[in-house]
Amino acid sequence: MAYKTTYAALIATTLALAGLSSVATAQPAHQGTVVIQSGPQGYQVIPAPPPPRREAVPRPRRGQVWEEGHWDWRGGRHVWVAGHWVKARPGYAYRQPTWQERDGRWEMRRGGWDRDGDGISNRNDRDRDGDGVSNRRDSNPDNPRRN
Repeated sequence: MAYKTTYAALIATTLALAGLSSVATAQPAHQGTVVIQSGPQGYQVIPAPPPPRREAVPRPRRGQVWEEGHWDWRGGRHVWVAGHWVKARPGYAYRQPTWQERDGRWEMRRGGWDRDGDGISNRNDRDRDGDGVSNRRDSNPDNPRRN
């Protein structure tokens, strides 16, 4: 009989301790502002990039697009990025990285894929298939073969 009482007390104590361990004390919430920014297509820097270096362009490869070497802006200075192969995306045109001067400041436009090859990034393109009908009014805005 004493064995059953001790066993019951042990189970009761274990359950009580397990219950206490699941009770969390209230912690004050920290308030703050979190800003999440998506990366822009380019950014501005003041100095002009050095002239491009000459690189030998290799023969074309199947399923690959050659990204030309270019100057990038890293750590507050221009850094040369050698040309390299990029895996092709069917149905897209590759836009090479370029530098443009605007109001005495230089802006780098990163390379990327463009669905219709018009140079406008797809998320900002209002006529993706180039048929003259805005995407908002087009029943099939991704059909480049339709006139």
